Amino acid sequence: MGTGTIDAGRVRTALRFRRNADRLTAGQLAALSDAFTRAQALSDDRGYGFYAGIHGLPLPIGCDNAHGTPYFLPWHRAYLYFFERALRDRNRDAMLTWWDWRTPPGTAGALPRPFAARGSRRAPNPLLSAAVDPLARRQGRGFGDPRVAAATRTFRRPGTLGVPLPSAAQVTAALSAGDFLDFSEAVEGLHNDVHVWVGGHMSEVPFAAFDPIFWAHHTMIDRLWRLWQLRNPGGRPPASILDEALPPFRMTVRQTLDVTALGYDYAVSTASAVVVR
Repeated sequence: MGTGTIDAGRVRTALRFRRNADRLTAGQLAALSDAFTRAQALSDDRGYGFYAGIHGLPLPIGCDNAHGTPYFLPWHRAYLYFFERALRDRNRDAMLTWWDWRTPPGTAGALPRPFAARGSRRAPNPLLSAAVDPLARRQGRGFGDPRVAAATRTFRRPGTLGVPLPSAAQVTAALSAGDFLDFSEAVEGLHNDVHVWVGGHMSEVPFAAFDPIFWAHHTMIDRLWRLWQLRNPGGRPPASILDEALPPFRMTVRQTLDVTALGYDYAVSTASAVVVR
């Protein structure tokens, strides 16, 4: 599958930092957009469609054993890690970026600018939409909203399904959980609300990862786990699952615990950080 292996005991390359999508420099955004464009042009196991299909369709649905389980955070961290490696194979300067979807009181929230810009006919924005694998569309007929399965490219319907984006207070409450399983359950609930708020392909598990905003959303979730880890040194998943594999990735739960061993960290990753910059 091209997912490779990792050595969680040491950093193979200089530490890289994932940054807020609305605070990317022009160069950082250009590298990310170029990597998405190049990955979306590939139809083999190096390409965007292949990695998007791991989460849902085409069958088998890879995240079935992740959602609603203690594997939710480790599985998605492994997923992001290998997808980011695939992007960096296309553009060595590309880094995943996070969407700060927390909303202050009285606001409705918004998509991050780089993922909402329309682009042009000559240079479409690869972060706005992506093609959906034809086999995934065939397999997804009859599942959920028929407009999603029928669409050849991803679309969104932000704020139309009656579920608001998580508030800053809800995020603070989740980060206050002292136990890993309590934190994982709380942050997964917030994660679910974001998928529903975006609507369209993001609201349907089999197709969610085809929407480029999926990756910025899950990078935010991964960053919250990183902040929780800094606040809770030694906090980790149950010992009974630490050496369990996270298929289809050749990585165990234990190997996901230290992001710096995976070669990345988050800008302003401090244990007391509340504002996501």
